[in-house]
Amino acid sequence: MRMSDRIRTTSGSPFEDQFGFCRAIREDERIIVAGTGPVEPDGSTTPGGAAEQADRCLAIIVAAIEELGGSASDVVRTRMLLTDFADQEAVGAVHARYFGQTKPAATMAGVAWLCRSEWKVEIEAEAIVPGD
Repeated sequence: MRMSDRIRTTSGSPFEDQFGFCRAIREDERIIVAGTGPVEPDGSTTPGGAAEQADRCLAIIVAAIEELGGSASDVVRTRMLLTDFADQEAVGAVHARYFGQTKPAATMAGVAWLCRSEWKVEIEAEAIVPGD
């Protein structure tokens, strides 16, 4: 497969142009979604705690997957990066709301920092869309 056969989508995050990446890319049945922070349409950070930020991250992720022809039920892998151990229950509950029936393979890990100091969570995902 040539690179031109890949389909890309963006979410409007200011970091996409600044750092040179797309939100998600699809090749054949596979969709890979980049690490997604809690960025609002105006470029600001989603207000609130880790649960609100995780909800925004997952809404962006699912929208990107849907734009590329998939759905939340096609997600097979997620990675959740948290800056505070105490937020794991809140972020896990949001993850379960989106993927509780799908139950993708998932990783939750603590990190020292994320792209913006106010971010409490960043999430990435992979989906496999059944072929025709």
